Amino acid sequence: MNAKRNRIFIGILLIYAIGIAFLLYRVLADLDPRYRESAEESLVETAQLMASLVEQDVRDGAIDTARLDPLFRSVYARRFEARIFSMTKERVELRMYVTDRGGRVLYDSLGQVAGADFSQWRDVRLALRGEYGARTSPDLEHEPDTSVMYVGAPVRWRDGIVGAVSVGKPVQSFGQFVQAARRKTLYVGLTSAVAVLMLAIIVSVWLVRPFGLIADYVRYVRSQRKLSLPRLGRRALGVIGAAYEEMRDALAGRNYVADYVQTLTHEVKSPLSAIRGAAELLQEPGMPPGQRQQFLDNITRETQRIQETVDRMMELTALETRRRLDATQLVAMTPLLEDVVASANPTAAARGVRVKLAIGADASVDGDPFLLRRALGNLLDNAIDFSPEGGEVLVSTRLRPRSLVIEVADQGPGIPEYAQDKVFEKFYSLARPHSRKKSTGLGLPFVREIASLHHGRVELVNAGEGAGAVARLRLPVASG
Repeated sequence: MNAKRNRIFIGILLIYAIGIAFLLYRVLADLDPRYRESAEESLVETAQLMASLVEQDVRDGAIDTARLDPLFRSVYARRFEARIFSMTKERVELRMYVTDRGGRVLYDSLGQVAGADFSQWRDVRLALRGEYGARTSPDLEHEPDTSVMYVGAPVRWRDGIVGAVSVGKPVQSFGQFVQAARRKTLYVGLTSAVAVLMLAIIVSVWLVRPFGLIADYVRYVRSQRKLSLPRLGRRALGVIGAAYEEMRDALAGRNYVADYVQTLTHEVKSPLSAIRGAAELLQEPGMPPGQRQQFLDNITRETQRIQETVDRMMELTALETRRRLDATQLVAMTPLLEDVVASANPTAAARGVRVKLAIGADASVDGDPFLLRRALGNLLDNAIDFSPEGGEVLVSTRLRPRSLVIEVADQGPGIPEYAQDKVFEKFYSLARPHSRKKSTGLGLPFVREIASLHHGRVELVNAGEGAGAVARLRLPVASG
């Protein structure tokens, strides 16, 4: 049985490994075409620019290339040092040739093919027809590393085409960026695969453990010399109960992990896309320092956003996996509320918001003072965030049969109707009125878990038309 189970497990791991390998292969294979497309787009603009320049020297339908030679000799002689992330560019590698209306080369920036017939090349042939033409060809046959990407553009005079301009860029010049991107993608992919693999092994061990308990019971029965049905029955019930508890915990944990992996993936997708976009744009040469700093700030901001999301998720995960409070104590709520309000006052004052505390009833609850302070602090921070400048946040208490109700009311816009059923969902957040930014969407779920651990509940409702929102935290009053 164990051998069969091991074979099934190994088969699942092999399928997972093959799937990850296929996914990485597709991603890595897609990098080179994407970089080529980006380079081709730049070459299209350069070709059009150079064709327009050449058109300035057309005389009676004939192309004069006299001023191109000193221009390119000067460009090729320039030496500079452009640091693009880990790559350094030191010279211009762009090349260009001009042909007449018959496809014969009038000028070659490298001085190697002047006079040659290029009418058969796709970039020239289509450009002479007034169409878009491009090609990638090696300088040396059977040596792909020498490939050059060319893009053509027509040279027009009056209403006709009198020639073509084709600009080229060695593929190797941007191939180093492709290799760097491949290394980073491979590193991230393999690291993620190993992490998920370790998680799968741990979950599998949890799932197999209950079957081990049953196997232990079978061995126990076989070892008995005398058959005692009551004793075997009690032992069987105990083993089945333990196996059921472990199976339930394992299955719940597996679903829990799957749900969190899915939600975390969804939440980090947007900041990762922003970071990747900014990183790709930073690789562009000649970017102004101000714009470069703007993209660097964007990367820092999105990285902090991911870090905050992960930190809050870890806190929430720690709460959700607890079934009960390990240790409780009698907590006087009035001093706790005064402490929470005093801590929030500097933040509120910076926003021009007043925080008022109105104690309508004094009571104590059995609980964890640290968690209760965190829950109340989250509710108060939320109310301050949604309050207008000059507004007021009212924290009040009132006593109900066997429970203490703590209310945090703001004067903000309230909860939109479409969001009233979603405010306690993980990662759901509304934009703050003053900054138009959203939070991690984990604060209210965090409060709900704390309330549940204290056998209480929390709700967030509108106070009335244009009167803001009210958060109510109900906690059982300590007996005696």
